[in-house]
Order: sequence, then structure tokens, then C-alpha cells
Amino acid sequence: MAATSRLPLEFDAQSLSTVSRRDFVRVCTMAAAAVGLGPLAAERFVEAAANGLRPSVIWLQFQECTGCTESLLRASHPAIDTLLFDLISLDYHETLFAAAGHQAEAALKQAMAANAGKYVCIVEGAIPTKDNGIYCMIGGRTALDIVQDVAGKAGAIIAIGSCASWGGVPSADPNPTGAVGAHAVLKGKTVVNIPGCPANPYNLLGTVLQYATYGTLPELDAENRPKFAYGSTIHEHCPRRAHFDAGRFAKKFGDEGHRLGYCLYELGCKGPATHANCSVQHFGDVVDAWPIGLGHPCFGCTEQKIAFRVPLHTTVEIDRPTPPDTYPPIHAVQGGVSPIATGVAGAILGGLAGAGYVASRKLTPVASDEPPKSPEV
Repeated sequence: MAATSRLPLEFDAQSLSTVSRRDFVRVCTMAAAAVGLGPLAAERFVEAAANGLRPSVIWLQFQECTGCTESLLRASHPAIDTLLFDLISLDYHETLFAAAGHQAEAALKQAMAANAGKYVCIVEGAIPTKDNGIYCMIGGRTALDIVQDVAGKAGAIIAIGSCASWGGVPSADPNPTGAVGAHAVLKGKTVVNIPGCPANPYNLLGTVLQYATYGTLPELDAENRPKFAYGSTIHEHCPRRAHFDAGRFAKKFGDEGHRLGYCLYELGCKGPATHANCSVQHFGDVVDAWPIGLGHPCFGCTEQKIAFRVPLHTTVEIDRPTPPDTYPPIHAVQGGVSPIATGVAGAILGGLAGAGYVASRKLTPVASDEPPKSPEV
């Protein structure tokens, strides 16, 4: 897949697109929903693609297993051909390239020069820093040199997967290569972390399309992860949550509780401390294709201090109890209410209702699908 000039997407008989407009709009609607936006944003995605504004993407690979790329290849909404030819312009990717050697390196330079300051740099894999980074070299250059060069000229930088976000498996103790995440070697730059082992491709797609359409990044949390995907813990939306609340736990793999779908917390599930949307966005578009859905505890792969740090079957603290954990007692102490207080409260509520009606007559609500405020890039 040699780098070529990007062609505008047209929806007619002469179109190079492999999908109909209806299917393409559906794909864009799903991508917009992935980042918490509505139909208006989907329309803007379609308009941007139709005008040839598909973002140029340069995908770098370092210390990794190619799992994040494999996850991307198994997405079906959109399918990989729609993604590569209609939604983005993948101008460099070592695994998916037909080119190799000097041709591949020339394609990288061409894509950087043609889209300087505008392309999206996606980093997959950790970057070794020990001994000047000699443990990962491509085309005679270290990963450290390549990422600083390519990311330094990018419009947006995304670290996909736990290895690129935190260091992942390569950084596990004793970390012989000094492996780190992309943000650790790109000081002063905003690096969007999309951790996971592998990362969910829809989290990446939503982030890239928002940048291409609005020129902004999604709202990020303290770890620079998009809040639309990492704003809640798996525990909050886990399908086994009812068993947790009822105190029903699997004690060992294969026991009766495990077969009945009981909570896996006592087997070491890291869901209560893991921020991710795996429980609501499964992998490969297959229902229950995620660890807990297959009967295994969450490993905590999106958390820097858990994955490859905490033993698999060690339990963790519950990060953020939610109802019914925080419900008040049923028989709370009740106070009396006097008739005078009731009358005063009624007068106040009546006045507020009248004011609200007047205000509603003056204001016309306007639907908005603008993304939340985020760093300009």
C-alpha cells in the first residue's frame, strides 16, 4: 500500500468507495456515537470525507505484538477497507504495507512532507530508552529517534495500546530495555493515550474522526485518556454487577458460582479499579468477546499501576463505589414538617414554576453536537 495522493470520496457511479452513502452515513453515525456526539456530528464527518478531508495517518510500530493492529483489522463497523479508503488515509503502516525496505521509508518521508503539521501520528508499542535505544531499530534508526522525528511534525499524536501508553509488557520488571510509553519521550506534547491490550479500535476511530472534523481532541482525563471511553470503571457497567451487590462470588474457576456467572472479584478481577468501556464495547463486534464476558477476571490492562504490575489473582480496592453501595439506610431518621413551612414552600415553588414558564417562552432550545471543550491541536 504505497503512499499516494488522497482522492476525494464521491457517492456516485464513478465513486472509488466500496460502500453506499447509506452505509457510509451509518458508519459515521456509529463513530460519532463512540465519542459521545450526535447525528449532526455524523453529518459533518460525512461532509468532511466527501470533501477529501480524510486525515493522513502515519502509524509507527515499536516494541509490541501487533495486537492493536490485529484488533483494528477485525473491526467490521466499519470494515477495514472502508476505514482505510473512505474514513482515513493510512499513508504509512509497516504491517499493512505492500512496500518494504527503501520503498517503505520513502513513503514515510513523502507522507510527512505532504502533510506536515496536519497528519495524525499513531504510536503502537513501547519505546526502549536504555543504551540510547538500540533495542529497537528500523532502517538504521532507533525507535526513540523515529518517534521524536515523526511525532514532532504531527498535528495530533495518539498512543494506541498499553505498550505505547505506559510501556506495557516490555516495561514489566525488571524492564531490561528501559521501555516507556510515548508520552515519556515526547515532553511538552499532548499525547492521547488509548490503552488496552489490545485497545478497542472504535476508541481510536472516534478520536481520529473528531480531530479530522473539528480540529480538536476529545475531553481527556488526568491520564490523557478520552473520557468517552475511560470515564467509568468496568465495575460500574459490568453484567455481573448484580451478583457483586448480592454477595455472590465465584470462588475458583469451574465451580458452581463460576458456571452460574457469579462475580469474579474474588478471583482477582480488576474491574473495580479499571477505567475502560470493555463492558459496553466488546471486541471484534462479537457479543461477550472481552475477558469477563468469557469468564475470566479483568486484568486491568488500561491502568498503568495495575497491568503487568499487580499479580493476576490479587484483589484490588474498589475505586469508586456506586449505587446501591451508597444508598442511605432504609429507616433514616425522619423529621416533621409544619403547616407554615408547607405553605411557604408551596409559594416559592409556585413562583419558580411561573418564572420558568416565562423563561421558556423567551428561549428557544438549540440542539448541539459540538464536542466538549478540549485542547486545540
